[in-house]
Amino acid sequence: MAKNDIDDSEQAKKKNGFKNPSPYFIILILIILSVVATWIIPSGEYDRVIDEATGREVVDPESFRYIERTPVGLFDALVAIPIGIKNQVGIISFIFIVSGAIAVIKETGAIDAGIIKLVDKFKGRDIPLLIVTMIICSLLGSLLGFAQEMIPFIAIGIALASGLGYDRVVGFHIVRTATWIGFAASTMNPFVVTVAQEMAELPLLSGMGYRVIVYVVFMIISGVFFLRYAKKVKKDPSKSILYGYESEVDPKQFEVEERYTTFTTRHKLVLLIFVAGLILLAYGAVKFDWGTNEMGAVLFGISIICGFIGGFGPNQIAQEFSKGMGLVTGGALIAGFTGAIAVILNQGQILDTMIHGLSVPLANVSGVATAVGMMIMYSFINFFIGSAAGRAAATLPIMIPLSDILGITRQTAVLAFIIGGGITNMLWPNMIYVLAFGDIPYNRWFKHIWKLVVYLMVAGAILIAIAHLISYGPF
Repeated sequence: MAKNDIDDSEQAKKKNGFKNPSPYFIILILIILSVVATWIIPSGEYDRVIDEATGREVVDPESFRYIERTPVGLFDALVAIPIGIKNQVGIISFIFIVSGAIAVIKETGAIDAGIIKLVDKFKGRDIPLLIVTMIICSLLGSLLGFAQEMIPFIAIGIALASGLGYDRVVGFHIVRTATWIGFAASTMNPFVVTVAQEMAELPLLSGMGYRVIVYVVFMIISGVFFLRYAKKVKKDPSKSILYGYESEVDPKQFEVEERYTTFTTRHKLVLLIFVAGLILLAYGAVKFDWGTNEMGAVLFGISIICGFIGGFGPNQIAQEFSKGMGLVTGGALIAGFTGAIAVILNQGQILDTMIHGLSVPLANVSGVATAVGMMIMYSFINFFIGSAAGRAAATLPIMIPLSDILGITRQTAVLAFIIGGGITNMLWPNMIYVLAFGDIPYNRWFKHIWKLVVYLMVAGAILIAIAHLISYGPF
């Protein structure tokens, strides 16, 4: 190879590296910005009290005060990274177990054979298949509050999309993005609707009819967005947001292996056990409030059973499980690195100041502007507090009394909480690790998805404005 060719190759790598920054680089920038914020934003805090009705720790909305500054230094910022990893150990271990379990099940050939059978059955009718898959996944988010639980489905969605001639993004959309949409338009979601209504002292699951309307509107907007992209990519693969993307991950791991042309009885049994396990996950999450530990245990057990049914011995099961975990090491650690941001904001004691600062302007306006402003506020707070329950505990004790004063129904305030905190889940960097399951770079994803976020925010604002005008209730 000529020297000029080598130089050109090196230049191309540098250019590509700039265009496709590492997720770790993005998170590092956010960590630095968080540190800078602790030096600029005054420290403040609310008192935390135990709500006697629910037993939850919530803020006292009248107790905010500024306190002595506690800016975070360079060494403390570095220490925040291993602390963030430690705090996120639950989700990290869940990611490893999910990936290992899926690797074992996929190696049996059951998933590939099942997808080939499905693709063959729906030949020429792939759009209806995409729509049905999207609706099912969105309902899991809207009704049951599925989030991390959908990670096992990402690989299946991508393999299905690949078998139909689409890119990985389409597969990611019909599974994980659809779930986010459902979550943003929660109808019965126990982790969002129930918690928020309980804290607002509303009858549980009241206002269901209007939330169903929100869900339908969001699904229509998202469905059009997904299908337009899918049709465009299938017609011209160069239109994919992944076109020209050079990854260190072998893209073949996401593709369906054509050698599994026969859907055997063994394959059917493996899929039956897998589906039964996923149903058990859903039941446990809703009925017994299972977290990542319990769900990880179920998936681990399912992978062993499926491995034996698939004809594997103990050693092969262990080997495939280990391979699967190795594929998501980077994504798992990203989840830990994002946790450092929350650690820094808490150490600098500026999170309460930011919540207070966002809520104060809302008290100076009234009517529709305040209701819509609540939604926008929650979309920003979601960047710093990813947990819906955590957002509720930190903000609703402030927002509910404010809504009473300004003549906004509590049901409308809860709707603003649901929509605002849900839509931006697709955008903020705390979901970078989820993208790793589809090997989708965050910068390309951001450029692609921000338009959908804007569409949904506009629709959400209109729906919340209507909710205020009709005195959405019962109160």
